Amino acid sequence: MENLPLVPLIPFVSAALLIATAGRLPKMVVGLLGAGSIAVAGLLVLNIGIEFLRDPTPMSIHLWTWISINEFKPAFAFYLDGLALVMMSVITGVGFLIHLYSTEFMQDDASFSRYFAYMNLFVSAMLILVLADNLLLMFLGWEGVGICSYLLVGFWYQDPANGAAARKAFIVTRIGDTSMALGLFLLVAELGTLNILEVAEIAKERWEVGATIPTIACALILGGGLGKSAQLPLQTWLPDAMAGPTPCSALIHAATMVTAGVYLVARNHELFMMSPLIMSAISIIGVATLLLAAFTALNQHDLKKILAYSTISQIGYMFLALGVGAYSAAIFHLMTHAFFKALLFLGAGAVIHCLHHEHDIFKMGGLRKKLPVVFWSFLIGSSALAALPFTSGWYSKDEILLATWSVPTLGPWLWAGGIAGAVLTAIYSFRLVFVVFWGEAKTIPDKQPGLRMSAPLIILCVFSIVGGLINMPLEQVFPSQTNAHAAGPVAWITMTIAIVGVLVSYLLYLRQQINVEPILNKPALKKLRYFWYSGWAMDALYDRLLVRPYKLTASLLKTELIDRFYNLIVESSVASHRALSITQNGKLRTYAINLVVGIALLAAFLTGIV
Repeated sequence: MENLPLVPLIPFVSAALLIATAGRLPKMVVGLLGAGSIAVAGLLVLNIGIEFLRDPTPMSIHLWTWISINEFKPAFAFYLDGLALVMMSVITGVGFLIHLYSTEFMQDDASFSRYFAYMNLFVSAMLILVLADNLLLMFLGWEGVGICSYLLVGFWYQDPANGAAARKAFIVTRIGDTSMALGLFLLVAELGTLNILEVAEIAKERWEVGATIPTIACALILGGGLGKSAQLPLQTWLPDAMAGPTPCSALIHAATMVTAGVYLVARNHELFMMSPLIMSAISIIGVATLLLAAFTALNQHDLKKILAYSTISQIGYMFLALGVGAYSAAIFHLMTHAFFKALLFLGAGAVIHCLHHEHDIFKMGGLRKKLPVVFWSFLIGSSALAALPFTSGWYSKDEILLATWSVPTLGPWLWAGGIAGAVLTAIYSFRLVFVVFWGEAKTIPDKQPGLRMSAPLIILCVFSIVGGLINMPLEQVFPSQTNAHAAGPVAWITMTIAIVGVLVSYLLYLRQQINVEPILNKPALKKLRYFWYSGWAMDALYDRLLVRPYKLTASLLKTELIDRFYNLIVESSVASHRALSITQNGKLRTYAINLVVGIALLAAFLTGIV
């Protein structure tokens, strides 16, 4: 347990070395440092996990007092319990496989060392976030993840579009982060502490359930979670984040950044339980997001964007679970989602890598026999994403939907939304498989993925199948729930609905026995499909309401009156510089005379003669 601080430290040191050497190290050394540091951190987590499971008593490791202002003394301290252990295992385990895959995927890139520096820093920041015993230290990791996502999304900064995508991700998530910061200020002002355990205890003593102050605090903190986890109304940054290298997308979507909001709410669940209004809002936001993203994914052509919208949708399921109090189910789905979404993104990277960087699924086809490892990866990953029975995704999504049904009043409506999302997920998941891997081959692969790319895919295939059987040590973290599996016929609907979606997709995209083109080509439906394709026009809405007015205001303020005053100062400084430069003629006699005259004038002034 005393090795716990080394878990985030080792990737941080590796990142520091890679930054300091500025690409001068051989690629083999860079790969060993980049992937090896995550492997060592993962082995430490394994050792810590074995010790913890023998004695599952939560513990805190105090390193130093960070700030000391009267009674407010947040520490640089780490807290280990079952939730932190699950998160560390996902981050380092899946993170290592992504790093290993990257050593081959990025080997021809000129910025190989810079890539691993960013990736290691990303993992280190995420580990600090999940291990922090107080919200201030968590916020440090939170912001670290944000800056690393900016660096990775804009990694190929030579293309202006990539820079724009990085700035968009940074700015949109900053909106949520500002909300979260205000929530932390409110907690400090009202409770005098940001220690997570102390906040929960003091809040129960001072506030009543449903009171105004905890509701405002939870709403502000939730804003941060919505930004990082790309939930309504701050989900627009995530599809554009596909501009970065595909393994970065796997890391952001599967093991790190987008799960941070889920972790934030789960870690502070006792605080959120004091506001039933915010809990209901979380579940409604989750259902709305998962449906919006599912409809959008169904209309995308870009391979990575389909997976991006599926991530937004699956995080929506996690928020649905959080909102109905099924915290263990939310973290369970977070874990299984990390397995199958990393598998799908890495599989997508292999397809793009072998098809001359092609992204359009309708320019692919027939890859089933040409890329067999990738095909099986997609088939297994899509089965888990669609939650087909006995895949890892089925176990976790089934638990969420059954828990949702058991909630009074809103439960059946939320369950119906989740079921509709499950059908859509199965349709677009297997649309992807059938279009890319069956039919006529439109682009021929020019290479095959090597061992360093194939091995992570095979390992993730295994976890995408059996990951649902993993027993997470969360009994002491979250309140126990009644057995939702007594829901009768509802359980059968929940279990089999994904099969219906796969069958529809099969008839539409593989057998093509259902011809819906005449209906879809009607003008009204064409507009509706484009509306869904555009992400429900939310980018256009924000552009009109926020971006254009901001740019117009900035352009108007370029010539504001106050600027003329500052411009006059600049112009005076430049004129003075030019006048003084005339005296610099290079003649020592002139310099000596000027010096003597200056000293004489200064002496006269000091003695009162002048």
